[in-house]
Amino acid sequence: MDLLSLVFTVRPLPMTEPRPLPTWWGAAVQSLLFEALREAAPEETAAIHDDASAPRPVTASTLVGPRLKGGALNPEADYTFRMTALNAPVAERLLQATRPGERLAPGSSIELDYLPFTIVRVTDSPDEDEWAGTADYQVLAAAHLLTPNPPDRQVMFELISPTAFRSSDRTQPLPLPKLVFHSLAARWNAFAPVAFPPEVERYAEECLAISRFDLHSRPVTVNNGLRIGAVGRVAYTALTYDRYWLGVLHTLAAYARFAGIGIMTGPGMGQACAING
Repeated sequence: MDLLSLVFTVRPLPMTEPRPLPTWWGAAVQSLLFEALREAAPEETAAIHDDASAPRPVTASTLVGPRLKGGALNPEADYTFRMTALNAPVAERLLQATRPGERLAPGSSIELDYLPFTIVRVTDSPDEDEWAGTADYQVLAAAHLLTPNPPDRQVMFELISPTAFRSSDRTQPLPLPKLVFHSLAARWNAFAPVAFPPEVERYAEECLAISRFDLHSRPVTVNNGLRIGAVGRVAYTALTYDRYWLGVLHTLAAYARFAGIGIMTGPGMGQACAING
């Protein structure tokens, strides 16, 4: 298993004293993820945490669930968040952290932004939650590159959390084809046993066009900075059909469920998945 997506169901515990709650919980979930990994492999986790120049083999989501008046959490409601791993060693350590007696096991108490929660359930089964799952790089690629059926000329994504990119030293909130597939290819080539050629970005830039979209801009405060990202759906259609390159694009689209798209996927931005039109 190279790829892992865990969905956690948690319930808030009573607060000792009222205080303002974060509007975005992605950084808190990411911190919890690193804490769990650090207990199993402190040196390797420190290297992942400190190296900002390369793609990180993890992502995290914000906390999802109902809010009461003023943004308060409902102590009788369940909330969810997600953690993913993009290579086998990290996936193994993350899964180990959910076993009985470990930091992220069901029944354990955790803190997010210094607020207490109880873990109710953890799953990696898509039958229990559509965002959960496991996969292998070779199997994921084979499903789209070795199939006898020709790949569809359309690739469509749903952007669940604000998604943005760095382009020409600026933040770009529009999911242009080159930016989307550059992001995915960079993560794939950083961790997969077999890399895709750089021409995949050229094909995406020159041969894909946005054919449908239903997007909205959404601000989010991440790491003390305001980011603007896009949420919604976007579809790309190949103007020039090429079986191999479209197979690569569909592989990368399936990879988005684990890797996320764009910048700041560690603290919850860029949560995305491929969908059928």
